[in-house]
Amino acid sequence: MPSQDFFPAVHVAAEALACERGGRPIFHGVSFELSGGEVLAIVGPNGAGKSSLLRVVAGLLHPAGGQVRISAGDAEEGKLHFLAYGDGLRSVFTVEENLKLWSKLYGGAADAGSIHDALEEVGLAHAMHLAARALSTGQRRRAGLARLLLSRRPVWLLDEPTSGLDKDGEAILGAMMSAHLAAGGAILAATHLALPVPPTRTMELI
Repeated sequence: MPSQDFFPAVHVAAEALACERGGRPIFHGVSFELSGGEVLAIVGPNGAGKSSLLRVVAGLLHPAGGQVRISAGDAEEGKLHFLAYGDGLRSVFTVEENLKLWSKLYGGAADAGSIHDALEEVGLAHAMHLAARALSTGQRRRAGLARLLLSRRPVWLLDEPTSGLDKDGEAILGAMMSAHLAAGGAILAATHLALPVPPTRTMELI
């Protein structure tokens, strides 16, 4: 795992968050704080709102109540990565083309060398020039993990990050999470499985 510069003063604070989908309340009164070097695991049954909470924190869903504040030193933007349950790959694009597209969306300018290095780190360098449709479920998940390495952001929002990964894939994810935390990053993970890195705290949605 390559060394990373330290992320300064990372802090995520949610206060009395509420979420509605189609006029139906999903959750309300959700509050938490998360600092650099910490992992908060969000657990609960299907339909409890774990993925919706991540989307609210990411700014993809407008909360029905409450607020989220994310700070990371002097950074004004580019503070978080959201790795959703879906892999977000375009099947007709090669793995390299997909990662180059995601890098541009996240404000990066990944070249073939940096994409190869990221894929090598997740054990997928051999598939760099394959169309995404040729990948197995586990390989698609690993390609998604490579996105986290191409543009450095202090807060990771991970939705069921171990789903579809084999033991080797889980070990790679664990090493990535550990390196991110050691660099002062923070992780908010929605999961119904054990994480490869023990969470600092666990919050259950009911």
